[in-house]
Amino acid sequence: MPSTSPPQPHGRGVLIVRNTASGTAVVRADPAGIFAARLPEAAVHELADGEDLADVVAAAMESDAAPAVLGIYGGDGSVSRMAQLARRYERPLLAMPGGTFNHFVRALGVDSVGAAIDAYEAATTVEVGVADATADDDQPLTVLNVVSVGAYPELIEERERRTSLGKWIGGVVATAAALRRAEPLTIVREGRRARVWSVFVSVGRNDPDRVATMQRQEAETGVLDVRIHHARGSKVRALASLAFGKRTAAVLRAVRLFPRDEDVERLVVRDLELQVRPEPGHPSVFVHDGELEQRAPGGFRLRCTAVPGAVTVFAPGDARGR
Repeated sequence: MPSTSPPQPHGRGVLIVRNTASGTAVVRADPAGIFAARLPEAAVHELADGEDLADVVAAAMESDAAPAVLGIYGGDGSVSRMAQLARRYERPLLAMPGGTFNHFVRALGVDSVGAAIDAYEAATTVEVGVADATADDDQPLTVLNVVSVGAYPELIEERERRTSLGKWIGGVVATAAALRRAEPLTIVREGRRARVWSVFVSVGRNDPDRVATMQRQEAETGVLDVRIHHARGSKVRALASLAFGKRTAAVLRAVRLFPRDEDVERLVVRDLELQVRPEPGHPSVFVHDGELEQRAPGGFRLRCTAVPGAVTVFAPGDARGR
């Protein structure tokens, strides 16, 4: 793990990459003024359309003034990609909420750009556990919150095919289409075959009452909390299981639309390997931290491994207790 030196004054040695495509579904104040006022010597790079985050960071690391801190302003997908680069270059991560949900930074108590900069200036950090997700023989992907197969990735895939409708309208149309087309997929784990609506693999122990564990609950962790929703209920229950808000889940449970407890298998493990086999005509996909990953038709092998203390992240001093 990188050692975190006292921060340089005015943000000297910090690279901040802004992903302006994140959080387009919400109205969010432009952080440029905060960066200029509090981190005037930081290098701020706005990610252009089609520009690759890894290329931007690689160029910075190869320069004469390689950054000591990697910062990201964006949603969970952008933050997870920068976390992977922070691991590669052994740099601490300055993660700032700039997306729609910001599950990861919220779990660490970072609810604003100002809060992230406060933690940076105070040099308070937490060693964050992650999961490595490997599809077939590809390179592992760093996962900060959750990786999922089944109903949720298919819903995201439907939504992304309707981007011209806008995020919210496209989401409504995608939900209707997903409900109409929903079919269980087959997974094979440790030689046992099962028909399931979905599998969620959360980084760290999570809320026992949820199926869709979108937001992690722990900072320092070395386990995976797995929820397998077996296909013994209706399509409506399959979509209802994707509710990740406590209130929404409680309402669905009250009206008996939420999956029955006996249909959800829960495991706490250090690693998990699945063979994933969608039905013919259904996409071969998985999602990690809101990012859709397409695979070749017919299925794939997915391995998830817990990695404790993988990334040093600037966060409030009480983040360890979360």
